[in-house]
Amino acid sequence: MAAQLKPTLGTAHLWGIAVGLVISGEYFGWSYGWGAAGTLGFLVTTLVVATMYTCFIFSFTELTTSIPHAGGPFAYSHRAFGEKGGLIAGLATLIEFVFAPPAIAMAIGAYLNVQFPALDPKHAAVGAYVIFMTLNILGVAIAATFELVVTLLAVGELLVFMGVVAPGFSVSNFVLNGWAGSNVFSGAAVSGIFAAIPFAIWFFLAIEGAAMAAEEAKDPRRTIPKAYVGGILTLVFLALGVMILAGGVGDWTALSGINDPLPQAMKMVVGDSSGWLHMLVWIGLFGLVASFHGIILGYSRQFFALARAGYLPSGLAKLSRFQTPHRAIIAGGVIGIIAIYSDSLITFGAMTLTAVMITMSVFGAITMYIMSMLSLFALRRSEPDLERSFVAPGYPLVPAIALGLALLCLVAMFWFNLQIGLIFIGFIAVGFGYFQVTGHHRAAAPADALLKAVS
Repeated sequence: MAAQLKPTLGTAHLWGIAVGLVISGEYFGWSYGWGAAGTLGFLVTTLVVATMYTCFIFSFTELTTSIPHAGGPFAYSHRAFGEKGGLIAGLATLIEFVFAPPAIAMAIGAYLNVQFPALDPKHAAVGAYVIFMTLNILGVAIAATFELVVTLLAVGELLVFMGVVAPGFSVSNFVLNGWAGSNVFSGAAVSGIFAAIPFAIWFFLAIEGAAMAAEEAKDPRRTIPKAYVGGILTLVFLALGVMILAGGVGDWTALSGINDPLPQAMKMVVGDSSGWLHMLVWIGLFGLVASFHGIILGYSRQFFALARAGYLPSGLAKLSRFQTPHRAIIAGGVIGIIAIYSDSLITFGAMTLTAVMITMSVFGAITMYIMSMLSLFALRRSEPDLERSFVAPGYPLVPAIALGLALLCLVAMFWFNLQIGLIFIGFIAVGFGYFQVTGHHRAAAPADALLKAVS
């Protein structure tokens, strides 16, 4: 019999996971998009990406509620396209969720370094891994409650940030040199808009990870839609508010290549010694912690689901006495810690290690979005009688918009990040190689009804 996760999570927990997974993207990472596109160019990119995510979430929720499975996109694509379809979606999701935490951990280190200049950000990042892997191992109810609390604090902190810097906002600051080129019609401006796609996606990356808690949700067909709809509306509001207000308080170019743009933006308004600034640094850590902690939950469930189905070594599907996939939690942590210390081994031109990990994570995310939308269309045809407690509104237009924009983003990602894109393909190829030589694992795996089409 397959190992099963225990359903303990309600709507508030799931909203906390959905928003918490993402909310660090409002604190750092996105400002690299200014360096690529300028403030106005990046605003265009963000609006397009926000449209893609809104259409995607309203469509993805149909899949999540119809097939509540810890594998999330892996399960949907497996059911729609068979083993190889599930493999592509599963590997892409794993890459997304394994490469996002090291970037967030490095940002945690950068925020702590503001208060403790002698503290090595990398050592702080590894410490964060140890603490939050342990918390995830101790139980999903504890982990999800913690996630909800820190997410609420992080949302509140972003609202405080917007309120404090709003008096210093100036439209003239925001629009000054706002395009990568001389104007919106220049080739450089258009190129910058596309080059900034990974950093706009970072605003919303991983919201879909709440799907991987579906097996642990109470009444997932009712609670997940509420959590997802509330989550995407929350994140769109916060992303646009933070980006626009931060860009108008002073010289935005000083914020375009750093891991702590919000404290530095607040300095421009309140000065170096303000209590508001120290509050932002300390409470701002909650936003990073919420995402870091939540994505550990997400990657561990993906490892668990792939291992349970025979796509990865079966040992990763073992559960601890707390009914959590402890080996999967540790495996992702080991990979993340190696990534943190790999910047001296691999170089990507002028890109920082954080920007590289964000970009790699986004390659996984976009591939998974495409597979999920294709799965939605395929399952509508192959399983018209599948129970769908939530139906994608505006079908087929809304999911088609999400699919089309995701394809556009993927092409642009390869165009502007070919080296990282080729490494991403290499990871997928290694996964396929493992798949080809381990068929006996899948044959021996316990039956999973949710991976099989209804006959």
